[in-house]
Amino acid sequence: MTAAYTQVAPIFSQSAAGRHTSPHWPDIDLSGVQQDLDDLPATALRSQPPLLPELSELQVMRHFTRLSQRNYAIDSHFYPLGSCTMKYNPRVCHTLAMLPGFLERHPLLPEHYGQGVLSCLYELQEMLSYVTGMSQFSLSPMAGAQGEFAGVAMIRAYHRSRGDVARCEMIIPSAAHGTNPATASMCGFRVREVPVTADGDVDLEALQAAVGPQTAGLMLTNPSTLGVFERRVEEIAHIVHQAGGLLYYDGANLNAIVGRVRPGAMGFDAVHINTHKTFATPHGGGGPGAGPIGVNERLQPFLPLPLVERDAQGLCRLAGESDRPQSIGRLTAFAGNVGVLLRAYVYLRLLGSDGLHRVSTYATLNANYLMERLRQAGFKLAYPQRRATHEFIVTLQPEAHQFGVTALHVAKRLLDYGCYAPTVYFPSLVPECLLIEPTETESLEELDQFVAALTAIRQEAISDPELVRNAPHHTPVQRLDETRAARHPDLVWRPSL
Repeated sequence: MTAAYTQVAPIFSQSAAGRHTSPHWPDIDLSGVQQDLDDLPATALRSQPPLLPELSELQVMRHFTRLSQRNYAIDSHFYPLGSCTMKYNPRVCHTLAMLPGFLERHPLLPEHYGQGVLSCLYELQEMLSYVTGMSQFSLSPMAGAQGEFAGVAMIRAYHRSRGDVARCEMIIPSAAHGTNPATASMCGFRVREVPVTADGDVDLEALQAAVGPQTAGLMLTNPSTLGVFERRVEEIAHIVHQAGGLLYYDGANLNAIVGRVRPGAMGFDAVHINTHKTFATPHGGGGPGAGPIGVNERLQPFLPLPLVERDAQGLCRLAGESDRPQSIGRLTAFAGNVGVLLRAYVYLRLLGSDGLHRVSTYATLNANYLMERLRQAGFKLAYPQRRATHEFIVTLQPEAHQFGVTALHVAKRLLDYGCYAPTVYFPSLVPECLLIEPTETESLEELDQFVAALTAIRQEAISDPELVRNAPHHTPVQRLDETRAARHPDLVWRPSL
């Protein structure tokens, strides 16, 4: 199963003096450009031509095509990154979102010229409300982190609107995503952490002791980052609400329950959704993203702008500040990342409610299948008495103690087997952990290959631990000094002397 990588020669090594893509360029009048250059100070001008390779067009094409073939992508490989939900993006979603009527509409055009796109966005708001059990959604946040910020900012605005300014603490379980305490701090709250029990649930006694008149709310992911469902979530909601706080739902793990359980039914007041996770819009590379935020009735006046509204005649419009004077304001220009939202809209229309139920069914089935297969192969589960949700945790602490092979070593060795590694060392509560999420889009054959790769690596850890510790061996770039690479990156090519 070892991956075969094609080495790509550095582009400068293919260069030859005088080689170019075309023997003749059309005559271009550069007089205006030269005048602009004359106005620049001498310190801003080059003293010699830039160092560029001299190549034929075919060489350029082959070079960049070979580089693209070295990319690791969901279109070509399995991506079991826990908590990230890296699943296949149906091509029909991309195709329909790029129809000329969507792609070429300028956002400053009058609304009566954009009824098609506004209708789609309105229907998306309604579908997300149905899926989550919320009253209304705003689509304007352009990432999950921004949707999370909007949710906590609305909780702050709600308490301030009531004159309840003493509520200065946000409670966050120790198993939360790292963005949760960061968001709470950005919104001006003190973070109050509560622990989880040995079986992965929030410690209710600690929560009861933490709440009080200072409690603004609680940020919770369910299923949690530990890969288990919070079984006493209704009791958690009762404790927080009784203390006067509100519940915020981090939608990062919605893929496990979509079409099956609504966060609103669990008692949550605000929910953000990562459409690039649950609803299969593009993911990775820093964007694009979308993080719609939904709320119940009490938080509805504070939703970020703009919102898409539909009047009695069926015409859609963007509601602004005059319509929602208590809104927390605008987070983005225009209506958010519309291209990504349209992909989510198409995805939801394709699946329907029955299809969404299948998403969570197969996501949890695949995770539990993998978990059981790896348990049989000798791996230690972090929570062996709990069923997996859409993801689960394996701890390599026994292998680290017995053979000196850590989770990072195993992750690097997986690259030699042509597989992207799962999330490592998160959540930090579990030592030497792999957080594994297969998603619903992977086949049984793909899951079996992943099990075979991990099983083989575990046997290597027993018989030849040095092989695993020095991995990867067959990738274009092998073992790196990661600390040096992070602190002293060398990003500039220089000709050898």
